[in-house]
Amino acid sequence: MQKLGGLVWPRGGWGRAIRYINHRLRRLPDPPHRIARGIFAGVLVTFTPFFGLHFFLAAIVAWLIRGNLIAALLATFVGNPPTFIIIAAVSLETGHFILGRPPPGEVDEGMFQLFWHATRSLFHNIYVLFAGGEVYWAPLLHFYHEVFLPYLVGGIIPGTVCAFAAYYFSLPVIQAYQNRRKGRIKAKLAELKEKAAAKKAEKAARPEASAARVDRPADKRD
Repeated sequence: MQKLGGLVWPRGGWGRAIRYINHRLRRLPDPPHRIARGIFAGVLVTFTPFFGLHFFLAAIVAWLIRGNLIAALLATFVGNPPTFIIIAAVSLETGHFILGRPPPGEVDEGMFQLFWHATRSLFHNIYVLFAGGEVYWAPLLHFYHEVFLPYLVGGIIPGTVCAFAAYYFSLPVIQAYQNRRKGRIKAKLAELKEKAAAKKAEKAARPEASAARVDRPADKRD
């Protein structure tokens, strides 16, 4: 139960989780445009109703557009429990509008009950294929027409808009971060070279100083 709670509300809260993901995205060893494409892919698939397959779909989209795979997987966390309610409401509202249907109303317990009944119906039908019995398609068909299809159609527009916004916002941020990081690395390397050169010069000066000390007594005896 504790692990399940961690998926819904991670330790430290979602703010800390988002900061960590942002940190990991910026430090990925890939060109900025590839990382930004991966972010595009991850954000885009979070607006689809294929729950449980977002990682898989993000990887496919990232591969198709030559984006960074890790960035795509990390970007799917844009779809998390606090944001899924907003994503679902916007997608369903847009989908019903495009399909010419009346608005679905609020995303409430009734919507989640449709998910639950459809899932139960699906597993029941899979079971009776092997054990025998009567299949029930009514809950699945109702879920498809009232939720899945409007969600799928309606998620295209806001998903594409948010994905492009994430791409164009993240690209300059990642570029600036990588340029600063390269500058710090160059400065560190230059500092190490200076220290190495100083040590080398110090070692070269030691034999000369020793030779000078050896020569001084001979000069006095003369």
